Amino acid sequence: MGFFNRIKLQTPESVELEFTLAGIGSRAYALLIDYIVWILIWLVFLIGWAFLSIQLIDVIEDWIGSSGSLQLWLLSIQILMGFALNVGYFVVFETLWQGQTPGKRYVKIRVIRDDGAPVRLQQATLRALLRPVDDLLFLGVFFIIFGKREKRIGDWVAGTLVVEEERANFSASFPLSEEAQGLADWLVIEANLSRLLPDDFAVIREYLQRREGMTPEAKHQLSRRLARQLKDIISLEALPQKVSANVFLEAVYLAYQQQSERD
Repeated sequence: MGFFNRIKLQTPESVELEFTLAGIGSRAYALLIDYIVWILIWLVFLIGWAFLSIQLIDVIEDWIGSSGSLQLWLLSIQILMGFALNVGYFVVFETLWQGQTPGKRYVKIRVIRDDGAPVRLQQATLRALLRPVDDLLFLGVFFIIFGKREKRIGDWVAGTLVVEEERANFSASFPLSEEAQGLADWLVIEANLSRLLPDDFAVIREYLQRREGMTPEAKHQLSRRLARQLKDIISLEALPQKVSANVFLEAVYLAYQQQSERD
């Protein structure tokens, strides 16, 4: 396994993307941060749960004079809640933050699907449920170190990869229309460009670079499909009227570049 293990993926839009796999060091560092955050959440829960349990036991003892079975029930619920918080922490963050947890965001790594798309609830849940198996006897570490794609068991089952989050490369070797620049200025104001990931930007750039080598029909179909997907990502109600899909993609490319330079 090299220090910088690169991998090429084919997206559903037939665009080839290249990523750097996150190594065992980055993943372990991110997991350490996540466990620290999780422990803090767990401590807050325990304090609240202890207060609630004491109040409930006092009420039951005053009512029926015995709380032995209730204490067992409360302990069982506490154990179940601990498991739910452990699984839910990773599921919620990886689903809502598009493959990132607080630890992964700090270390700048991300979980993606094998086709380069962001993970969804199903993949995040499978990864979280199998995390205890990976932690058992460090099985996950073994699979990551000796596996070609640096996947733990949860990644193999869920069909996911953990990659480094790279900064978007803004160098353009293709022509852009003047119409796209005006539309880009509008998108900076009206669109939610913060939802656009560097991976999404890479797909746009890859298409714009390769479109001249496509047949007119393939270019038309792929540009329309990408435009519809990007419309949803950046929270537009509809595509701009009287603008071709190609011009819209050029405008998103320019708008994302402008937004990133401001940030």
